[in-house]
Amino acid sequence: MSQNLSQPAVDVSAVTGEPTLRRAFNSKSISAGVVAALFGCTGPALVVINAAEAGRLSNAQTVSWLFAIYVLGGLISLFLALRYRQPICGAYTIPGAAILAASLTVIPFSDAVGAFIMSGLLVFVLGVTGLIGRLMRWLPMPIVMAMIAGALIRFATGAIDAIVSAPLIAGVAALSFFLVTRFTRAVPPVLVAGVVGLILAFAFGQLQPADVNIAWVMPAFTVPSFSLDAFLAITIPLTALVIGAENAQATGVLMAEGYRPPVNAMTMISGIGGVLAGLLGGHNANIAGPMTAICSSEQAGDDPRLRYGAALVNGMLFALFGLFAGLAVPFILAFPKALIVVVAGLAMIGVLLGALQQAFQKGGACQIGAFVALAVAMSQFSLLGISSPFWALLFGVAVSALLGEIRTASASEGVKAS
Repeated sequence: MSQNLSQPAVDVSAVTGEPTLRRAFNSKSISAGVVAALFGCTGPALVVINAAEAGRLSNAQTVSWLFAIYVLGGLISLFLALRYRQPICGAYTIPGAAILAASLTVIPFSDAVGAFIMSGLLVFVLGVTGLIGRLMRWLPMPIVMAMIAGALIRFATGAIDAIVSAPLIAGVAALSFFLVTRFTRAVPPVLVAGVVGLILAFAFGQLQPADVNIAWVMPAFTVPSFSLDAFLAITIPLTALVIGAENAQATGVLMAEGYRPPVNAMTMISGIGGVLAGLLGGHNANIAGPMTAICSSEQAGDDPRLRYGAALVNGMLFALFGLFAGLAVPFILAFPKALIVVVAGLAMIGVLLGALQQAFQKGGACQIGAFVALAVAMSQFSLLGISSPFWALLFGVAVSALLGEIRTASASEGVKAS
């Protein structure tokens, strides 16, 4: 198959230099970057805190974990956005933090830290050898796009649930988004939705700092140790999640928006981030699928060449959150969950539409395999501690191969593997 993108690959060669950097910071890119940061610093932060509590970590170890993944995740965003002029965001694997809540109840934290470091090394090796770049060139594009749609559809369904649970805040925020989209292009709709929602939340007294067991303390260093149990229970699942979920999602959404993502470089950076985060007591700092999707969407700007400004904003806010995690967590978690969910869902509309259109083009190839990938990615299926996006790609390709839908070696022509 050949790559059938709805728009030509973004040429960033014409938009380099300081003047363009100033243009990249506009109302739409800033609002999208703030939305992405709020999404990553609210619910996901609580997932990490819950995992730390399950492992009975001290406040210093919890702060160190948050410091590692948020500061390094922010630095990844800043480096890749400036280096490639693409809206590539760094963060950490949220499902990885979730599975650690169970693992840390039986595995000593020092062994877990060793497992974090080993995961980073594995990811780096996969990137430096070019294996991931070759794999992405081979994967059929309709299956990749279907996986993206299935993995991100939860943002859309979550937005509906948020409106049902909080109609005055989430519902009015959504209504303001569509009204601004319909009547003006001068103001970013997602920014208006967020501001309207915050005003209503304040008016109804729903901005309440969260009561979490975390304090302002200095990060603590944990000496790593290594065990086979931790390697099997933590290293392997984390590596698969970074490659098969986060990096694959980010690569797919960037391709859907017409970019040529540097696949191997993204993998190597995720590996380096994993090693450094492990040394600081945190699990992998890597490329982030959901945040990249928000920052690369049309909500981040009409000109795709300038959307990397959203990733820069996201990176700066992530790094600041990590630096002041002990103080920031209660206040960030004060934002109503329904508002964060509905704004993130609204920001994903363009990405979801593009992915679905490319996955199921009339007369396109691998249609049954793409449908299988969509269904698996939408499900809660997990196996061996690995979540559904990885298995969506695997099952989608297997079904297409079984049915003879895959007839050429590459469906991702033009992906820059550097």
